Amino acid sequence: MVRNIHERHLPVPAATAGALIDSLAGPDDRLWPRDRWPAMRFDRPLSVGAIGGHGPIRYTVVHHRPGRHVRFRFDAPTGFDGHHEYEVLPDGDDRCTLRHSLVMVTHGPARLTWPLVFRPLHDALIEDSLDKAVQTLGLVLPAASRWSTRVRALRAAIRALPT
Repeated sequence: MVRNIHERHLPVPAATAGALIDSLAGPDDRLWPRDRWPAMRFDRPLSVGAIGGHGPIRYTVVHHRPGRHVRFRFDAPTGFDGHHEYEVLPDGDDRCTLRHSLVMVTHGPARLTWPLVFRPLHDALIEDSLDKAVQTLGLVLPAASRWSTRVRALRAAIRALPT
């Protein structure tokens, strides 16, 4: 079982952070770091039943509570059986936590590709996403997340693949 959680504690009301989730894959996406990673795209606006993903990762929106939560069920790659999600957890009137969770069971080749390839890329992407949330909200980013040597090497290898 894979459980992978990233979060940022934010000094803003939950509704303010929730609006970031609702902007995902839209023309004014304020959460997904599409300037550094493949854009999140869907066949329709963010809503239950929307099908899409980013790069080779494909998923379907299976739950959306506007301003609070969105869950995506994995459709690809083969062997990813589970979901990923963004949620906002209120912590009083003027504080909240923005959390991204990935929960899945891997099968077949994904038992190797997840830890060796996808996990380091996923971790870097989600940290970039949460950094973008902080910056979008006009908050001070103590230190931007830095890509590891492994992430930089994986990205270079992927770019070198024939298209």
